[in-house]
Amino acid sequence: MHIDAIFSAIGRFAVRFRWLVLVLWVVGAVAAVTQLPALSSVTQNNNSKFLPASAPSERAAELAAPFGTANLQPVPVVIARPGSQLTAADLTAVTTLQRQLRTVPGISRVLDAGRSPDGEAVQLVALAVQGGGNQNQETDLVDGLRAKIAHAGLPAGLQAHLAGDIAIQVDQQKASGNQGNKVQDLSIVFILVLLVLIFRSLTLALTTVAPAVFSVLISGPLVAEAARHGLQVSPLAQFLLIVLVLGAGTDYGLFLVFRVREELRAGAHGKEGVEYPGSRGVLSGLLGDLIHPRPAARQAIVTSVTRVGESITFSAATVIAAVLTLLLASFSFYSDLGIPFAIAICVILLAGLTLLPAILSIRLSLLAMKRSLFKAVFGRPKLIPWNIQGSGKMGLWGRIAGRIVHRPALTLTIGVVVFGALAIGATGYVAGGFGGDTSPPAGSDSAAGTALLAKHFPQSSANPTSLIFRFARPVWDDPAPLAAATRQLRASGLFTQVAGPLNPTGAALTPAQYTALHARLGLAAALPAVPPPGTRVSVGLYQTYRASSNYVSADGRTVQYSTGLKAGDPGNTPALNAVPAIRAETTRVGRSVGAADSAVGGEAPAIYDISAISNSDLKHVVPIAILVIGILLALVLRSLVAPLYLIASVGISFLAALGLSVLLFIKIGGNGGLVFFMPFLMFIFLLALGEDYNILVMTRIREEAQKLPLREAVTRALSATGTTVTSAGMVLAGTFIVFGIVAGSGAGGSQFRDIALGLAFGILMDTFLVRTLLVPSTVVLLGRWNWWPSRMSRPDAAKASLATAPSPGTAAEDPAAEDPAAQPDHSH
Repeated sequence: MHIDAIFSAIGRFAVRFRWLVLVLWVVGAVAAVTQLPALSSVTQNNNSKFLPASAPSERAAELAAPFGTANLQPVPVVIARPGSQLTAADLTAVTTLQRQLRTVPGISRVLDAGRSPDGEAVQLVALAVQGGGNQNQETDLVDGLRAKIAHAGLPAGLQAHLAGDIAIQVDQQKASGNQGNKVQDLSIVFILVLLVLIFRSLTLALTTVAPAVFSVLISGPLVAEAARHGLQVSPLAQFLLIVLVLGAGTDYGLFLVFRVREELRAGAHGKEGVEYPGSRGVLSGLLGDLIHPRPAARQAIVTSVTRVGESITFSAATVIAAVLTLLLASFSFYSDLGIPFAIAICVILLAGLTLLPAILSIRLSLLAMKRSLFKAVFGRPKLIPWNIQGSGKMGLWGRIAGRIVHRPALTLTIGVVVFGALAIGATGYVAGGFGGDTSPPAGSDSAAGTALLAKHFPQSSANPTSLIFRFARPVWDDPAPLAAATRQLRASGLFTQVAGPLNPTGAALTPAQYTALHARLGLAAALPAVPPPGTRVSVGLYQTYRASSNYVSADGRTVQYSTGLKAGDPGNTPALNAVPAIRAETTRVGRSVGAADSAVGGEAPAIYDISAISNSDLKHVVPIAILVIGILLALVLRSLVAPLYLIASVGISFLAALGLSVLLFIKIGGNGGLVFFMPFLMFIFLLALGEDYNILVMTRIREEAQKLPLREAVTRALSATGTTVTSAGMVLAGTFIVFGIVAGSGAGGSQFRDIALGLAFGILMDTFLVRTLLVPSTVVLLGRWNWWPSRMSRPDAAKASLATAPSPGTAAEDPAAEDPAAQPDHSH
């Protein structure tokens, strides 16, 4: 069966059974929302879980295994009586609270990190199982801890607050609201406003965006269900999925709606606002319009699906192919994006080919009913416009196309020079961390906890970087290396504080004291919170030694130091850049004190390892993506030449967008670097989405070139598709901008903003300049070689197509003459 016949059959089915199609999609959306989990409930925001086992950070986790904190997230709990010493009742209450916190779902252990040197505060560290690490679970965890604190019955004047990244992120999320819903809702509003401006019709705007909304409602729960069976989904993937579905779904809707406008303008499908012939009574006419679309309107939709269906399908296929190449990435953060995005695009494609034609048919039927009702009431026909045809005039892009085809070399040269200049800026790219605001919201519980932590435990870090050393024998037999390591690490200039076995709470122990206390008291981890009677050790020394258990393993051979980085927050670019120096210094110190092994753990080393893996994946995944999409382009365009310059056009768009991002965010904005996975995601998205517009433009040029000289074919094709492409580009870029504004203001910070705005820049340049100026210029310059080796590349093909082209008004030009579905329908 010819491919056109397949899409024609799909179009006829969607139009004929439009009410059934609509009901099936509504039932599917309701079932997905009510029976499947929400996407936000399964997101995984612990980046270290995406590291392969070979990463140095994973080696650090393996080395730190004796502490039993591997894959556990710390939540500091600071209990303080500001201005006065803790009482015996206070310490008893802290011990009781420690037991109660262990009962919170998701908490594995609760460590006693000791009393502060001023005697006014105690720090507990609740260790949470990362499990899923998603936003909802973190919120439940923090709420559970706070509920236990609220009901613990602490003595009057004793305060207890949470600190650390998890508590801060939850409070930021509560302060900014549900970002996923905000992105979704504001994107829909933006798209609707833009479509109303384009179509000057609210109902047509709603019709166009409806399939995208249905796709969001269905694809999100489908991906969430896959996540319940092992697929990892990051918060970034959640946001990008929403943007991709709404943006790409609306794009495919625009492809079809603009083609329907063309078909309705054609004389073969009736004149705008004119009552169609047929002798029908009022009631039968109203019911007929509701049940069956007018034959002209039906044929306009069927013909549009036939003509555009292949473009939409191959456009979706290029996106699916591009995202599935992510499965080849060694970094699972990338590979785990492939399946969610592929699922979403499949849903979008199905909605674009079935739901949108059905809804368009229903809308046109309702307009026909309105005409019939007006005639029944007033006794005369009313010219009610379809509000879909448009003016049919050449428009701006038609005039631009006319100039391009007469000066293709000049247009192409100017474009290459401008884009090349922007692309040079990409050489200034510097990989950065996640960025974002890590400060707690004012007045929140985490703000109070952070203040208490900084006041009473200045040597502690809410987000520490751990330095781990492994010794050949227990350190309590010879603690001198512990003091030497502390001294050398402090002298390195890389750390703001260094807490270890000899200064776990701030007060310091000498090596001799540490050995003596171990001989007198035994293992520090086995000591109770209050010194037993007859201990004959001062409370201060007792508490300091007891707290050292968090830094020395049970066998005494593994030691860790908790450090704060002088480079700043571990998630930011300066800390990322400092990792090589931190690792080198840790190795040097380990060797100097006789350690058998050493490693560095924490967020900054994990991000550094992720960045290195990301760069490696960029080098071997991108060529495969280019090859796969090149093959798809060759199939849809029946050419081996066109895919070469079309992919090259995406490449120059990517480099120009990356260069512009470097200029705006690094050179002007003063950022230390762009989030490390930005180039990778920008290339994959621009390659996939840019080829969407390539396929629409090039298939239309090919269609017109079969019956017109090439220059005229390019002019007509660009006149017909220019508005479609730029409208689709504005929709997609606008959704990314909304995503950047909303998500960039929350806990995700600048990583979301940079990625979203970088993609928006690339899409706008691609649609307004590359796709509508540079590509048509290249087509004109290459001439018939665009289609090599297909029949159209042969000199005789163009002449033959012109000789056999139907003249206006012939039956061959009228789809209604070829398709029985277009004949007048008197069945009702």
